[in-house]
Amino acid sequence: MTKPATDTIDLSQEQRTELEAAAFRTLVQHLRTRKDVQNIDLMNLAGFCRNCLSKWYKAAADDMGLALSAEQAREEIYGMPYAEWKAKYQKEATPQQQAAFDNAKKH
Repeated sequence: MTKPATDTIDLSQEQRTELEAAAFRTLVQHLRTRKDVQNIDLMNLAGFCRNCLSKWYKAAADDMGLALSAEQAREEIYGMPYAEWKAKYQKEATPQQQAAFDNAKKH
């Protein structure tokens, strides 16, 4: 018999960290394969984008005392230098996308 989904599971901190890291790696890989999804769309729908992830990654490195530049963090998230990704895959925001982004910043 399986436990109901509402039961809590006792995880060690190491297990929790490993699960979180695996989920993060899966998210990053998913975003790398979905180059059609623009950062502005992510921002408008979810309130974060690839750039946010790279900033969080850099902040975590800083907290650990690791020397990681912002560009290195971006490359970890994008899977290539940011300038290359931007040139190949980033499209100009539509007026509707930009309006939604600007409107979200007001709230």
